[in-house]
Amino acid sequence: MPGKGRDERRPHGELVADVLAVLWEAGRPMTAQQVNAALGKGLARTTTATILTRLHEKGTLRRTPSGRGFAYEPVQDAAGLVAGRMHRELESEPRRDLVLRRFVTSLSAGDEEILRSLLLEAEDETE
Repeated sequence: MPGKGRDERRPHGELVADVLAVLWEAGRPMTAQQVNAALGKGLARTTTATILTRLHEKGTLRRTPSGRGFAYEPVQDAAGLVAGRMHRELESEPRRDLVLRRFVTSLSAGDEEILRSLLLEAEDETE
């Protein structure tokens, strides 16, 4: 009988998000084995180790020696990670003004008010 088909596997992005969630919740460096146990998904430890290594190579995680391997921890919290992605996307676009305009016009009234408040705070801090 053939193994699981690709469509039965868990999406890679979802697995990465779960690994990051475990590390953020732990609030301390964790080894691949510890992350794997916390996930409780029956994954191979090597799968978890590969994800952790790739996240380290991308700069999302820092690692420190731990026994014969490494312990990993996030460089930023979830909000910082999303903000970094937003910044990189904005930097890659030649029409930044258009992107910002479309972003602002798509905000809810509540989010728009939060953004206005944050911009005013930032302006006050630079004076």
